[in-house]
Amino acid sequence: MTGARTGLGWWAWVLLAALWFVTLQVRPMLDPDEGRYAEIPREMVASGNWVTPRLDGLKYFEKPVLQYWGTAAAYSVFGLSNASSRLWTVGLGFACLALIYAWLARLYDRRAAVAAVALLAMSPYFGIIGHLDLLDAGLTFWLTAMVLAFTRAQCAEPGSRAERNWMLVSWAMAGLAFLTKGLEVYVLAGLGLVAYTVLERDVRPWRRLHLLLGIPVMALIAAPWYIAVSLRNPGYAQYFFIHEHFQRFLTDEARRVEPWWYFIALLAVGALPWLAPLWRAARESWSGAGPIPHFKPLKFLLLYSGLTVVFFSISDSKLATYILPVFPPLAALTGVMVARRPGSLERAARVAAGLTLFVAAGLLVYSSHRNGFIPGQGVAWAVAAALAAVIAVAASWGGRADTPAVAADVAAGGYARPLVIALMYVFAWQALLCEYTVIPPSRSAYQLVQEVKPDVHPGTALYSVGQYRQTIPPYLHRLLTLVSYRGELGPGEDWEPGHMTATPQQFLTQWTASRDAIAFFNPQVWKDYRKKGLPGRVIARDSFTVAVSRT
Repeated sequence: MTGARTGLGWWAWVLLAALWFVTLQVRPMLDPDEGRYAEIPREMVASGNWVTPRLDGLKYFEKPVLQYWGTAAAYSVFGLSNASSRLWTVGLGFACLALIYAWLARLYDRRAAVAAVALLAMSPYFGIIGHLDLLDAGLTFWLTAMVLAFTRAQCAEPGSRAERNWMLVSWAMAGLAFLTKGLEVYVLAGLGLVAYTVLERDVRPWRRLHLLLGIPVMALIAAPWYIAVSLRNPGYAQYFFIHEHFQRFLTDEARRVEPWWYFIALLAVGALPWLAPLWRAARESWSGAGPIPHFKPLKFLLLYSGLTVVFFSISDSKLATYILPVFPPLAALTGVMVARRPGSLERAARVAAGLTLFVAAGLLVYSSHRNGFIPGQGVAWAVAAALAAVIAVAASWGGRADTPAVAADVAAGGYARPLVIALMYVFAWQALLCEYTVIPPSRSAYQLVQEVKPDVHPGTALYSVGQYRQTIPPYLHRLLTLVSYRGELGPGEDWEPGHMTATPQQFLTQWTASRDAIAFFNPQVWKDYRKKGLPGRVIARDSFTVAVSRT
C-alpha cells in the first residue's frame, strides 16, 4: 500500500487526520467569529428554521447558508460542543490536503503530491486559519475543488466524457462555493480564465466549459435556497447582493481599510517556509508546458492565485483571511518543483521551525510583559510546538543513504520524510493556536459562562448591555436581549424593530421589577450604571464582560 507504486497509504491519511483534528475540542470558541458561526446553526436547530439565518434571534443576512447547514447537521448528530462547532469548516480544511494530493498524483506524480501536502501543512497561515470556525476554509475547499476539476477537464481529451464530467464537477463546486460566500466565486474564476486566454492567445478553454449542462447544475444546487430566503424575506436580494457585495467591496463601510500591499505581506508570511521555492515554481509555471500540449494547468493556477490576491488588494474592505483560497493551488504548483529538488523541502522545514520557535517564545514574552506572569498551559503548548518543529527538522535532514531516516524514506518510496514533516507542522500550528488561546486576556467567554451557569434558570431574563459577546449565547444555549448595542446586529434590528432589543429605559424598568435576571455588561457601561445605583451583584467578570445578577 505504500512506496513508489501507491504513494501515501490509508494509514498515512489516518495519521494526518488524527493530528489535524486533535485540538478541536480542547480550544474554546474564540470571540467574535467562532461564537457567531457556532450560534447561528444552534439557533437553526433550536427553531427548526433552516432557511432564514438568525443571530441572537435577529435576521442575519451577511453570508449564505451552506456552512450553517453543515454545522447544524453536526449538532443534530453530535450535539453542540467546541468540536462539533468546528467540524464542518476544519474538516473541509483537511480535505484541501487530499484534493491537491489527488490532483498532483494524477496529472504529475506522487512525489510532487506528497511534497505539496507537506508544503501546505508547513504554512502557518493555512494551518491556523484552517483550524478556526470561519467561512474561509470551507470556501477554500470548494474553490480549490472547482479550479482543480476545471483543469482536469481542460487536460482531458477534447470532447471526451472525462472532459464533460470534470466540467460538471467544477460547476457543482461553483454552486457550493456560491452557497458558502456569494458572488466572488465567479469573479475569481473568471479573472483567471480571462487572463489565461489572453496570455496564451487560446480560446479553446471557453469552448470546453459545457455551459448548457454546467449552468443548470450550478443553479440546481445554489438557486433553491436563494429563492426561498428571498420569498420569506422581501428585500433580502438587495441587501445581500448589493450591500454585502458591491458596497463592501467599493467602500470602507465595513471599516476594514488596509494598505494596498496588505495581502502581499500576508501571502509572504503565510508561505514563508517555502517562499523561495514558490518564487522558482512561479517562474517555471509561467513559462513551462503542461502535461499535455493544449493546456498549462500550473500556469492557470498561478494566474488564478495571483489575480485573487490582486482582486482583494484593490478592495476597500480587507480582512486577513480573504486570501486563504490561494494557498492550496500555490502549494500544488510549488510541490511539482520541490519534487525535483528535495533539498528545498529540507530548507522549508528549517524555516518553519525557526518561525515556530520565534512565535512560541514571542507569545510567552508577550504574556510576561502584559500580564506579569506566564501561564503554565502556555508554556506546555509552546514546548509541544517547539518539539514538533524539532522532530520535523530531524526528519527532513539529508544524510548518507545508510542512515536510518534516509533508509526508511527510500523504503517508503521517498514519502516518509515529507509525511513526518506534514504531521509535525499540522500539530505545531495548532499548539501555537492553543498557546495563544490560554494567554490572557480571555479571548472566549467560556470560563465566564461556566461561572454564570449556576444562576441561570429556564425563566431567567438575560440581557447584553453595551456589547454583544459572541461566545456567550452558544455556551449558554440562550438568546440575549440587547440594550444600547447595534454593531453587526444593527441590520437585524432594522429588519425587526423591537425584537430581542430593549431601550435603556425599558431595561431599567424590567430589571428593577425582576427577581430573576442576569445582564452581561461592557465594563465601562457597568461602571456608569453602578454610579446610577442600579441594583445587582457581580457574579463573574473577565477583561471584556461583567456579569451581574439582579439578586
